[in-house]
Amino acid sequence: MLISKYSAPDFDPYGDNRSDEPNTLWPAPVADGPVSATVALPGSKSLTARELVLAALADAPSLLRAPLHSRDSANMVEALRALGVGIDEKPGAGAFGADFLVTPAEELLGSTTIECGQAGTVMRFVPPIAGLALGPTMFDADDSARGRPMGAIISALRSLGVDVNDDGRGSLPFTVHGTGRVAGGPVEVDASSSSQFVSALLLSASRFENGLDLTHSGDRLPSLPHIEMTIAALAARGVTVESPETGRWIVAPGTIAARDVDIEPDLSNAAPFLAAAVVTGGTVTITGWPESTTQVGADLAELLPLFGATVTREGDRLTVTGPDRPHGVQLDLSTGGELAPALVAIAALADGPSEITGIGHIRHHETDRLAALAAEINGLGGAVTESEDGLRIDPQPLHGGVWRSYEDHRMATAGAIVGLAVPGVEIENVATTAKTLPQFTQLWTGMLQGGIAPRD
Repeated sequence: MLISKYSAPDFDPYGDNRSDEPNTLWPAPVADGPVSATVALPGSKSLTARELVLAALADAPSLLRAPLHSRDSANMVEALRALGVGIDEKPGAGAFGADFLVTPAEELLGSTTIECGQAGTVMRFVPPIAGLALGPTMFDADDSARGRPMGAIISALRSLGVDVNDDGRGSLPFTVHGTGRVAGGPVEVDASSSSQFVSALLLSASRFENGLDLTHSGDRLPSLPHIEMTIAALAARGVTVESPETGRWIVAPGTIAARDVDIEPDLSNAAPFLAAAVVTGGTVTITGWPESTTQVGADLAELLPLFGATVTREGDRLTVTGPDRPHGVQLDLSTGGELAPALVAIAALADGPSEITGIGHIRHHETDRLAALAAEINGLGGAVTESEDGLRIDPQPLHGGVWRSYEDHRMATAGAIVGLAVPGVEIENVATTAKTLPQFTQLWTGMLQGGIAPRD
């Protein structure tokens, strides 16, 4: 076992991961040999969300080139439009949809309802903006998302002078009563369940009258690279985030500069395609891979070799070649929890046991991903046991069966990985992948046919 302490059908292009036919099953394609493909991917979900928010709060219009078009990004676009922000689609050079021209509102206006869908970025990033708007803004979401943790952002906004009515639930639905201003200043937040609480406040902080002095009060802070992504996006627009000590961030009041931005491909969405190379002993190349990035998915270049894969880089092309059979691993994945479903799927097909820890926070994602992964792999004959903070995977001969997606895009793609090596896997509601990758089934079958044209 390799040991590494790691801490570092056609769909609407906007998609909807709620299937009208929840029992619809998609037969996961089986690889009849090592895959060999070049794959191009749409823009990053995380970067698209952050740049939309910053462009909405900027001092002039911004152009976002090659943004993600998915259900999550559509929810963000509609949320910002509801507050008065102008977002127009413009022809672009990207292969996956139009560019976004974002024109900030002269005055943000509430008196509206925002549907968050399943998008954590919308339900957490937009409430601070609603505090800057005039009038009440109600936030709601899919039934399955109403239980996601929201108490931290609600209590933080109250501490910053914003009136929020949640009827004591600490979850959706709730209403932000905006007055056109947020006092800002010092605030504590427990972001143990999601780093999005920190990013949500940092993104709007410079628009608060007294800026922000934010302290994380919890014992741990998962997915730190996402906060680093937020800080980098702010810096590129002239907003400095000082961090005098671990778990504390200070932002002075000021303006957010307009900026035209090229959105990188989504490297976390590269995970299932690169995993396909690992589990089939094949070769997959991802085009448009950035030279440097704050995306968590970049860590795949270091993680996949632990399973026995070879990773090479040539220009903006990253290539993974898999071993005869993946090896078992031991990983602390606390900084990259969103990669866990793909890595657990690989581990279920490995030549030895694996233990992946540091991912207790993914119980609070679109579903309890630890319980869901254990249930679905075990349902196919596997042996996965849960701990408070992770999973132990003891590979067993697997058989076909139904793989439930739980309306979770990464659960659906994890099932597709397993299905490459296990005949008879049927994925329930594969349309849930439209949350971040509406083209998933086309890209997946295209990969098995030898590849897709490179990203423009």
